[in-house]
Amino acid sequence: QVQLVESGGGLVQAGGSLRLSCAASGRTFGNYRMAWFRQAPGKEREFVAAISGSGVSTYYADSVKGRFTISRDNAKTTVYLQMNSLKPEDTAVYYCAANRAVVTTTPENYSYWGQGTQVTVSS
Repeated sequence: QVQLVESGGGLVQAGGSLRLSCAASGRTFGNYRMAWFRQAPGKEREFVAAISGSGVSTYYADSVKGRFTISRDNAKTTVYLQMNSLKPEDTAVYYCAANRAVVTTTPENYSYWGQGTQVTVSS
Protein backbone atom coordinates (compact mmCIF):
# COMPACT_ATOMS: atom_id res chain seq x y z
CA GLN A 1 0.00 0.00 0.00
CA VAL A 2 1.28 3.48 -0.81
CA GLN A 3 -0.28 6.88 -0.24
CA LEU A 4 0.47 9.79 -2.54
CA VAL A 5 0.19 13.51 -1.84
CA GLU A 6 0.75 16.08 -4.59
CA SER A 7 1.76 19.68 -4.11
CA GLY A 8 3.11 22.59 -6.10
CA GLY A 9 0.19 23.49 -8.32
CA GLY A 10 -1.00 27.04 -8.82
CA LEU A 11 -1.66 29.87 -11.25
CA VAL A 12 1.08 30.85 -13.69
CA GLN A 13 1.28 32.92 -16.85
CA ALA A 14 1.95 31.31 -20.19
CA GLY A 15 5.67 30.73 -20.63
CA GLY A 16 6.20 30.30 -16.92
CA SER A 17 7.28 27.31 -14.88
CA LEU A 18 6.00 25.19 -12.02
CA ARG A 19 7.41 22.22 -10.16
CA LEU A 20 5.02 19.60 -8.89
CA SER A 21 5.96 17.21 -6.11
CA CYS A 22 4.40 13.92 -5.11
CA ALA A 23 5.34 12.58 -1.69
CA ALA A 24 4.81 8.86 -1.18
CA SER A 25 4.48 6.85 1.99
CA GLY A 26 5.98 3.41 2.39
CA ARG A 27 9.45 1.88 2.52
CA THR A 28 9.41 0.26 -0.91
CA PHE A 29 9.08 3.40 -2.99
CA GLY A 30 11.84 2.27 -5.34
CA ASN A 31 9.74 -0.73 -6.36
CA TYR A 32 7.04 1.51 -7.83
CA ARG A 33 6.86 2.91 -11.29
CA MET A 34 5.56 6.45 -11.01
CA ALA A 35 3.62 8.62 -13.41
CA TRP A 36 1.87 11.94 -13.79
CA PHE A 37 -1.50 12.23 -15.45
CA ARG A 38 -3.72 15.26 -15.96
CA GLN A 39 -7.39 15.89 -16.49
CA ALA A 40 -8.90 19.06 -17.89
CA PRO A 41 -12.60 19.90 -17.43
CA GLY A 42 -14.76 17.82 -19.75
CA LYS A 43 -11.83 15.70 -20.91
CA GLU A 44 -10.54 12.26 -20.10
CA ARG A 45 -7.52 11.74 -17.89
CA GLU A 46 -4.39 11.72 -20.04
CA PHE A 47 -0.85 10.50 -19.58
CA VAL A 48 1.84 13.14 -19.07
CA ALA A 49 5.05 11.41 -17.98
CA ALA A 50 6.33 8.27 -16.27
CA ILE A 51 9.54 7.07 -14.67
CA SER A 52 10.98 3.68 -13.82
CA GLY A 53 11.69 2.59 -10.28
CA SER A 54 15.38 3.38 -10.55
CA GLY A 55 14.76 6.65 -12.34
CA VAL A 56 16.88 5.64 -15.30
CA SER A 57 14.02 5.42 -17.80
CA THR A 58 11.55 8.20 -18.46
CA TYR A 59 8.61 8.51 -20.83
CA TYR A 60 6.65 11.55 -22.02
CA ALA A 61 3.54 12.42 -23.91
CA ASP A 62 4.33 14.13 -27.19
CA SER A 63 2.47 17.24 -26.02
CA VAL A 64 4.95 17.86 -23.17
CA LYS A 65 8.17 16.42 -24.56
CA GLY A 66 10.97 18.95 -24.32
CA ARG A 67 9.06 21.11 -21.83
CA PHE A 68 8.39 18.81 -18.86
CA THR A 69 10.86 16.68 -16.91
CA ILE A 70 9.96 13.86 -14.53
CA SER A 71 12.41 12.82 -11.85
CA ARG A 72 12.44 11.01 -8.53
CA ASP A 73 14.39 10.93 -5.30
CA ASN A 74 13.99 7.48 -3.80
CA ALA A 75 15.68 8.52 -0.55
CA LYS A 76 12.97 11.17 -0.11
CA THR A 77 10.23 8.93 -1.60
CA THR A 78 9.22 11.79 -3.85
CA VAL A 79 8.61 12.17 -7.56
CA TYR A 80 8.74 15.53 -9.30
CA LEU A 81 7.40 17.09 -12.47
CA GLN A 82 9.26 20.18 -13.63
CA MET A 83 7.06 22.05 -16.08
CA ASN A 84 8.60 24.78 -18.23
CA SER A 85 7.25 26.89 -21.09
CA LEU A 86 3.73 26.32 -19.84
CA LYS A 87 0.81 26.85 -22.20
CA PRO A 88 -2.86 27.53 -21.49
CA GLU A 89 -3.65 24.04 -22.78
CA ASP A 90 -1.60 22.60 -19.91
CA THR A 91 -4.34 23.77 -17.53
CA ALA A 92 -5.67 20.73 -15.68
CA VAL A 93 -5.71 18.85 -12.42
CA TYR A 94 -2.44 16.92 -12.24
CA TYR A 95 -2.41 13.52 -10.57
CA CYS A 96 0.46 11.39 -9.35
CA ALA A 97 0.08 7.61 -9.73
CA ALA A 98 2.01 4.50 -8.70
CA ASN A 99 2.22 1.03 -10.21
CA ARG A 100 4.28 -1.98 -9.10
CA ALA A 101 4.24 -3.71 -12.48
CA VAL A 102 5.60 -2.03 -15.60
CA VAL A 103 5.73 1.53 -16.78
CA THR A 104 2.56 2.20 -18.72
CA THR A 105 0.68 5.16 -20.12
CA THR A 106 -2.73 3.69 -19.30
CA PRO A 107 -4.32 5.10 -16.15
CA GLU A 108 -6.29 1.90 -15.51
CA ASN A 109 -2.98 0.10 -14.85
CA TYR A 110 -2.09 2.31 -11.90
CA SER A 111 -3.21 1.11 -8.49
CA TYR A 112 -2.53 4.17 -6.37
CA TRP A 113 -3.47 7.80 -6.95
CA GLY A 114 -3.04 11.11 -5.22
CA GLN A 115 -5.81 13.64 -4.74
CA GLY A 116 -4.57 15.92 -7.51
CA THR A 117 -3.25 19.47 -7.68
CA GLN A 118 -4.66 22.22 -9.88
CA VAL A 119 -2.44 23.88 -12.47
CA THR A 120 -3.85 26.92 -14.24
CA VAL A 121 -1.97 28.67 -17.03
CA SER A 122 -3.25 32.08 -18.06
CA SER A 123 -2.72 33.49 -21.53
